[in-house]
Amino acid sequence: MTPPVATTAFTEQALPTWRRAVLKVGSSLLAADGGGLSPRHALGLAQFVSASLAAGREVVIVSSGAVAAGRAIVPKVVEAGAPMAARQALAALGQAQLIGLWQRFFERPVAQVLLTHDDLRNRRRYLNARATLNELLRLGTLPVVNENDTVSVDELKLGDNDNLAAIVAALVDAEVLFIATDIDGLYTANPRTDPTAHPVHEVAAVTQEAFAMAGGTGSAVGTGGMRTKLEAAAKAASAGIETVLFNGTRGDTVGALAQGRLVGTRLLASRTRLAARKYWLRHVPPVPGRLVVDDGALRALRDRGASLLPGGVAGIEGDFARGDMIEIANGDTTVARGVTQYSAADVRRIAGRRSHEIDALLGYHYGESVVHRDDLVLLVDPIDSK
Repeated sequence: MTPPVATTAFTEQALPTWRRAVLKVGSSLLAADGGGLSPRHALGLAQFVSASLAAGREVVIVSSGAVAAGRAIVPKVVEAGAPMAARQALAALGQAQLIGLWQRFFERPVAQVLLTHDDLRNRRRYLNARATLNELLRLGTLPVVNENDTVSVDELKLGDNDNLAAIVAALVDAEVLFIATDIDGLYTANPRTDPTAHPVHEVAAVTQEAFAMAGGTGSAVGTGGMRTKLEAAAKAASAGIETVLFNGTRGDTVGALAQGRLVGTRLLASRTRLAARKYWLRHVPPVPGRLVVDDGALRALRDRGASLLPGGVAGIEGDFARGDMIEIANGDTTVARGVTQYSAADVRRIAGRRSHEIDALLGYHYGESVVHRDDLVLLVDPIDSK
């Protein structure tokens, strides 16, 4: 009896609408056969990014490849599976090569951003990283993010750039996470070993059934396989971000992305991006500190969806640091909660003053608002406009 033949062709579908995205590119797409980095697949991905930028969109690239690049510089010094310090040394050697590879494709400046798990689990440093990435995008640069392997240790490592990309997508409020891989998308089984495997075009939720379809690491130069991509998609979905998986080695597939067409797998978000963020803001435990606002600030927050400016702060209770979740009250009633851009000591110095005075009062500033509206959730309903 002839065994069943796998249906391996993905059919074309529409991409989700997006304004800002994160593109994750793995080592398998950048590593050259003889060692080092190759522009072979990176060129097509760069053309997709350029077309997106020309259309007025914004892109952050999360790129692996530093260790592979470093290994080509000193190929006989360190072998695969070497101690962490050796991997860190290779990353230090290869990082400049990796940024140089991406810079050659773009006329605009490419900015290197290195992050560790500790940067992203510490709320203050998370906020600083987000501010930096947003400013880089505002300046019209192309941020290229990688894990900071040079200083990472086992307990701080993110483990793979798929999960890093999901965290960065939430960090910059992206609408979609693109994951370029060397396979066409998610299959019901490993299509390289199972002839009955067939493509999965859409995943409504990343369940254990979806994980059961995923295999292990698919590349000798990468650290992640399909399972880590599903883990990343689950993280992104919880933040209201869709994920798309596609084959970055196929020029026609990459070219279709610029036309709003996907040949691959679309993993849907569990809720809207705004709803996911508001849910997070509402449920993150606050620190024992709060701001008391005047009636004018309350109306601005409640009726206009405004940010909390220093001029509206009438009192500060307790102690808190920049990046802490704090409560916002009017009188004795808690009306909102949000992530503060300034510490309690700073707010005491700028309370009641105008935003343009912050720099003169503190000698620095993190923006004109004490709590930005994107980092704030109301606990009271807006006033009925009738």
